Amino acid sequence: MTHPHEPNRPENAEAQSSGGSTFESAQVVRTDDGRQYHIGVAPGEVASNILLVGDPARADRCAEWFDDQSGRWAHREYVTITGRYQGLPITVMATGIGCDNTEIALVELSQVVKPGPVTLIRAGTCGALQPEIQLGDLIVTWGAVRLESTSLYFVPEGYPACSHPEVSTALLRSAVDGKFPHHFGMTATAAGFYGAQGRTTPHFKPRNPKIVDELAAIGVRNLEMETSTLLTLASLRGFRAGAVCTAFARREADEFVRPDQKIEFENRALKCALGAFQILDGKRVD
Repeated sequence: MTHPHEPNRPENAEAQSSGGSTFESAQVVRTDDGRQYHIGVAPGEVASNILLVGDPARADRCAEWFDDQSGRWAHREYVTITGRYQGLPITVMATGIGCDNTEIALVELSQVVKPGPVTLIRAGTCGALQPEIQLGDLIVTWGAVRLESTSLYFVPEGYPACSHPEVSTALLRSAVDGKFPHHFGMTATAAGFYGAQGRTTPHFKPRNPKIVDELAAIGVRNLEMETSTLLTLASLRGFRAGAVCTAFARREADEFVRPDQKIEFENRALKCALGAFQILDGKRVD
């Protein structure tokens, strides 16, 4: 599929301003037309239904299912594609890895979306913490344990990171409709992949190698690196948000997904999220 609008964004962000315009300030870093410093999009280029993924290749694969594309914007690790999925306006954005990238995406997206209701769904991957969850199963997030520090710069430690009930309900219905094996419960969001998730590697040992056991003991279903920041910032902004992740690891069994399974399992989360957007918009045909 061709991409009708893919501006050539230079790596040096200071050089990307359009038509000789300047950035507004050191606080609000956008050009005169509202184009954002990191994500490289401007008002009018993003739909009110936003699907967030990590991997840019996953965003491009998701956009292949769109009826059409009105634009594709790529800057740094952020890839943003807007189009229609079965008639529904939607934007898919790849944010890269981690809560810091998610923070940038949410802060800058909030400045370019149209006024009115906005829904964000993360379709990601994770490690399963409970023995009944198999590789490839979906986990729909009810709420998230905030093990990361990014959200602490906006809210106190006790602030809950909760999925919007309408979004989590739509994700569960979509998983049932798609006949995807799925689970519902608490997610934990870590600040990194290795030490923060208790992984021991040949040259580095985590301070807390028992973090997985501790989280599993209190019923946490899965462990990943973005959801709690998404839910916290979406709540502050008044957006509906939720998350569905595919299990790529079974931590208690020390199993990891095979390379030939990755796309199939990723697509389950993408299809579940797209179906949820349709349900929320009332366009889902049963």
